[in-house]
Amino acid sequence: QVRLVESGGGLVQAGGSLRLSCAASGRTFSSYSMGWFRQAPGKEREIVTAISWSGRSTYYADFVKGRFTISRDNAKNTLYLQMNSLEPEDTAVYYCAASVLSSVTPAQTSYHYWGQGTQVTVSS
Repeated sequence: QVRLVESGGGLVQAGGSLRLSCAASGRTFSSYSMGWFRQAPGKEREIVTAISWSGRSTYYADFVKGRFTISRDNAKNTLYLQMNSLEPEDTAVYYCAASVLSSVTPAQTSYHYWGQGTQVTVSS
């Protein structure tokens, strides 16, 4: 089992940047593929981006391509999400999640462990 704790959320103006972190503890972090998801008020949770255990493969939802970057540091047991050019539509609770699958997967049902989420609010 792995425990995930997100941090780095907050309030930012449109066009600004934030960097989210997800600290993992428990079983070997490097054995999991990881993902970032988000849920806006009144909407279903959706995939933002995902990364394989090695970091060599990534997936990005179309709405964040070119603006967000996912990365991981297996030595520090930490997942990151660099968010640039933020838009009000990016306002949501952001969750990190871990999958026992080693390859990249955007499917929520493939993720077995979830963090508690961190709020990101983008003002116009």
